[in-house]
Amino acid sequence: MSSKKIPVALLGATGSVGQKFVELLADHPRFEIAELAASERSAGKPYAEAAEWNMASPLPDALAASSVKTCDPAAVESRLVFSALDSSVAEEIESAFRDAGRLVVTNARNHRMDADVPLVIPEVNPDHLAVVEQKLRAGAGAIVANPNCSTIGMTLALKPLHDAFGVERVDVVTMQALSGAGFPGHPAAALHDNVLPFIAGEEEKLEIEPRKILGDLADDSFRDADLTVSAACHRVPVFDGHLEAVSVTLGKPATEAAIIEAWRSFTSEPQRLGLPSAPVPPIVYFDDPRLPQPRLQRDLGGGMTVSVGRLRPSPFFDYKFVVLSHNTVRGAAGGTVLIAELLDAKGLL
Repeated sequence: MSSKKIPVALLGATGSVGQKFVELLADHPRFEIAELAASERSAGKPYAEAAEWNMASPLPDALAASSVKTCDPAAVESRLVFSALDSSVAEEIESAFRDAGRLVVTNARNHRMDADVPLVIPEVNPDHLAVVEQKLRAGAGAIVANPNCSTIGMTLALKPLHDAFGVERVDVVTMQALSGAGFPGHPAAALHDNVLPFIAGEEEKLEIEPRKILGDLADDSFRDADLTVSAACHRVPVFDGHLEAVSVTLGKPATEAAIIEAWRSFTSEPQRLGLPSAPVPPIVYFDDPRLPQPRLQRDLGGGMTVSVGRLRPSPFFDYKFVVLSHNTVRGAAGGTVLIAELLDAKGLL
């Protein structure tokens, strides 16, 4: 890697995920925010005025006075573009940047299932970046997508089991944090003394995305894993941290000890490369049956670690367990930044 920082543009910079990108990139060793872009109503304003800053850390002084640009390739110069755009506008804008020769690493859902877009969890399927490698080395544009926030925690926990024993069927019930709905999100009254049993589009994403991520790459084409997922998603009154109750049927017999060892010994390319955002270890298993809990474990590894616990036999599947991941760090901005770090380490930037 070069020691010089890579200038990046951030689309959707004023929203809650965009602000998390700003927070994570403020002191990043490899990337430097050179351009902030958002909607027409924010364009031309200083970032401090355009963004209603909601992060725990202060707004970086270096960016507060930066003038917000429009999300237009003609107005944005950086080749590497992070997208925190809302899905209602992301598809057309991200396509325009790709067609203009930019590399878009996106957190939006719109292009995730496209045939030429890798859907990447860096510890799970780094090899899928081969689909865009030739384009990037030729200086052409491409899109690389970060998965859904709830997909990421579950699929990272499934990866060691899939490698060691095969995973055939999954049933997952999620308890998803308020921050996953963006800002301002749901009215306070909707979740006071309450749980919302429906999150639009969430179950569909959780049922199809793991198949692409855990699948194979053959002749630069993605081949889905032979895996069935059933999901039921719920919004709960927790600010950050998605908790998921997962049941699995494995392809071959496995003991509890062997499964726990698979989680605890798991490491992957981001850890071997020492990428700045890669947690060590990527998965932590807790023997205490009271854990993991969002308030206690969501910030492990700077919010990038996936926590697992409560492994036990299932009467309908083989085993069941609990997974916790930070939805706005590992599940959104942090996971997207880690993808870019992996692209950088591979010499593709």
